[in-house]
Amino acid sequence: MLLRSRIVLPMTTPPLLDGAVRVAHNRITDVGTAAQLPPGSGEEVLDLGAVALLPGLINAHCHLDYSSLRHAITAPAGFTEWVQRLNSIKRQLSNDDILDAIRRGYAEAQRFGTTTICSMAAFPDLIPQLPPARLRTWWFYEMIDIRHRNTSDDVVAGALSFFDARQDDLTQFGLNPHAPYTASLLLYRLAWACAQQNGMPLTTHVSESLEESEMFEKSSGPLYAFLEGLLRPMHDCGHDTPFGWLWRNGAIGSDWLLAHMNDLKASDFALLDALPKDRLPNVVHCPGSHAYFKHPPFPFARLAGMGVNISVGTDSLASTDSLSLLSELRKLHLGEPGLSAEDLLHTVTLAPARALGKEGELGCISPGALADLIAIPCSGHLPLAAAECIAHTGPVSWMMVDGKISEFETV
Repeated sequence: MLLRSRIVLPMTTPPLLDGAVRVAHNRITDVGTAAQLPPGSGEEVLDLGAVALLPGLINAHCHLDYSSLRHAITAPAGFTEWVQRLNSIKRQLSNDDILDAIRRGYAEAQRFGTTTICSMAAFPDLIPQLPPARLRTWWFYEMIDIRHRNTSDDVVAGALSFFDARQDDLTQFGLNPHAPYTASLLLYRLAWACAQQNGMPLTTHVSESLEESEMFEKSSGPLYAFLEGLLRPMHDCGHDTPFGWLWRNGAIGSDWLLAHMNDLKASDFALLDALPKDRLPNVVHCPGSHAYFKHPPFPFARLAGMGVNISVGTDSLASTDSLSLLSELRKLHLGEPGLSAEDLLHTVTLAPARALGKEGELGCISPGALADLIAIPCSGHLPLAAAECIAHTGPVSWMMVDGKISEFETV
């Protein structure tokens, strides 16, 4: 099939006016202008018209399980209060509620241009009940062992059985030791070893809130008191920052996706600054969730200046108002007005592809890449194409995932 559009945004090369993209099976084989790529004999030609054709967007951090919780929790006084409210709501959800939430989350993410999504699996036993995925999905098995009845070995064994339970062309798996306040160093290390053996990505929540920092640095605060009351061993507190504790103890490394990293201290920046560029971790920023919790300004420019690979995710609808990555980019731009439209799109295309180890396959329109593509209406003025895409507030007009044109599910 030969796709034509007014503009093509390859991401790895300059934009093309009157562009064309050739797709064979599930891969892109050629990219150029329409004049450079005439149709072959008998080749199907699809002219998408006045649109920008760009790589499908990649949501590097999401919780599809919570897609029924939009506006369910009013802005809390603090992070610990939000965790307690969320846990209370989760206990009231039925399996059907969660499965319906995942379906709705998928549909909303797709409607706004997401073709790949990294979702944390808080209810992994329900994943085998889902129909075949419509989007390219990494399910990250949530791993928690803070309660005395949950041993690290048992949690890892549960994760392995989860991976054996389901396979389809678009579904892949990863591991998510939840956070340093809910997962032990042993669990982090076991997860890392398991992921390396099985070729899976890893992610974790870290340095998300001031209360998390207070717990680890000072052995105090609301999160400390809450978890101590759950009989969590607290011997790891009072020594270091959350990020510093994990990194210096060899629990995380450069191949991890670190969600949030909102509350970094001078010692954290010093640690990062001392690392070689090829050992820096990947960071996932969630602008909507960040604003919801009223965190201090995210250190985007400082991390980017060090060479940290920064992606953008939506987080869950329990702490943001939309699963639209374009909406997240508009929020990011409010705090980082110096970022160009191209820089912003990088955080939902090339950056997460790199974080997932899929450079050249995802997040770009180039020969050999997977045919995950979206089309967004645009005026055809080449210098403004990327900015017009980000400003678009409606659904995308067309989508292809894995070389197949997608139908949009209504919710």
